[in-house]
Amino acid sequence: MEQADIVVVGGGSGGAAAAGRLSEDGRHSVALLEAGGRNTGLITRVPGFMGKQTPKTNWAYETVPQKGLNGRRGYQPRGRGLGGSSAINAMLYIRGAAWDYDNWAALGCDGWSYADVLPVFKRAEANERGADEFHGGDGPLTVSDQHWAHAGSKEFVEAAASLQIPRNDDFNGARQEGVGLYQVTQKGGERWTAGRAYVEPALSRPNFSIVTDATAERVLLEDGKVWGVAYLRGREQKVVRAKKVVLAGGVFGTAQLLMLSGIGPAAHLAEHGVKPLVDRAQVGANLQDHVDYVAAFEVPGRYFLGQSFVGNLTMLKELVRWLRKREGVMTSPFAEAGGFLTLLPGSPAPDVQFHFVPVVLEDHGRTAVKAHGFSCHVCVLRPESHGTVRLASADVRDAPLIDPAFLTDERDMAVMKAGVRAMYRILASPPLARHGAKDRYPIDLDDDDALDRLIRARADTVYHPVGTARMGSDADAVCDPQLRVRGVEGLYVADASVMPKLVSGNTNAPSIMIGERCADFVKADL
Repeated sequence: MEQADIVVVGGGSGGAAAAGRLSEDGRHSVALLEAGGRNTGLITRVPGFMGKQTPKTNWAYETVPQKGLNGRRGYQPRGRGLGGSSAINAMLYIRGAAWDYDNWAALGCDGWSYADVLPVFKRAEANERGADEFHGGDGPLTVSDQHWAHAGSKEFVEAAASLQIPRNDDFNGARQEGVGLYQVTQKGGERWTAGRAYVEPALSRPNFSIVTDATAERVLLEDGKVWGVAYLRGREQKVVRAKKVVLAGGVFGTAQLLMLSGIGPAAHLAEHGVKPLVDRAQVGANLQDHVDYVAAFEVPGRYFLGQSFVGNLTMLKELVRWLRKREGVMTSPFAEAGGFLTLLPGSPAPDVQFHFVPVVLEDHGRTAVKAHGFSCHVCVLRPESHGTVRLASADVRDAPLIDPAFLTDERDMAVMKAGVRAMYRILASPPLARHGAKDRYPIDLDDDDALDRLIRARADTVYHPVGTARMGSDADAVCDPQLRVRGVEGLYVADASVMPKLVSGNTNAPSIMIGERCADFVKADL
């Protein structure tokens, strides 16, 4: 039987940060179990390959049929392997609004206000602009400006500015509102995952070990205390003994593993033959995600990126350029420009976020469009629709049942409609309108019912699920504010599932911050 002082389950954004920090001082042995591989190949290192993922790097989940989306199943990509979703995402470095964290504290998450978390964000960050009041300069996570950006992305910023929407060159600084080019988690033109930031430096430490291709089956408990983790590697069943266990399998994986371990809604566990050990109704509940609408436009000529003989040849040349110099189009996150806009009176923070992409996107990029053009996303930042993650069976190899309940609360549809209308106003402004773009899904924006139908026919996730093991001070919370699972001694959670409310922006940077904080809490308890 293997043994470690601390076992971290999952080497994604939060888990990598937790494992790396926990092994730094050399005082305790740390073992990291990761269901995927090392993610060291070009498909993860080359930023421009983010749409070329395979089952080795992407779990590629689907939702259950969504009532709010005309019964469609949504797509839920999640990173597999070291770095987790930081190995397949668009690399955008966004923390959310300061209000988000102050709201967490107001909801009972003591110690999670913006003033509490800002120092953790800063210590994690190595921003190429250098350290300042809002940024760190020497942390493990490298954050850079985009060293190549399409002219059309800059025109999106110009178009928004022409409508008096303020420019913003730092969405993580003094204010979030406005438009600009995003900063990205890259170093030297390569994707800089949480795995590269936190795990690779730990590989040479004698107190650190990693097991890849290891699927955790359940956390092992005795008398209300964790003592190890059972996992599969190939066809072999193994156990690693531990004093402390940190779960970081992501919003879907952590909820599933808790339930398979007997921690969750007792009746639901019993339905699947899992013996309930700790009745926690909120495990798998409180699922929140950013529902997103994508407008797509075709543009004559080859000004924008796209699928054509010349376009494909250009991308091949750009790949060679990247291999030689780590520069050019293949460093692009593609979601290059965007921003945040407040639409509703009395909102405490921006209501919607835009992502502008200088290529035509359909079905999350999985459907090739033989045209050149651009796309623009708009998402609802603080959704009122909450869903669930539930077991499909007692076999960990069966994907869980994911139900984000998209657009089941009419307040979300109201924000989405306002966001789509605001987005079209930007896209119709002269800096972009001059291209004579053809809308693939034309709509009369004054026809409220038609807009409702179009959104429900096309909306889906923009990849930010959170909340299935929420923290809080109330008795129903899955975790306390120190990220300890209530009712189980020695068990912690270090990923986005602990968020009580979804942040107003992309979730990778906050997940890394949560992993950093979890390491602090575990150290304090040892």
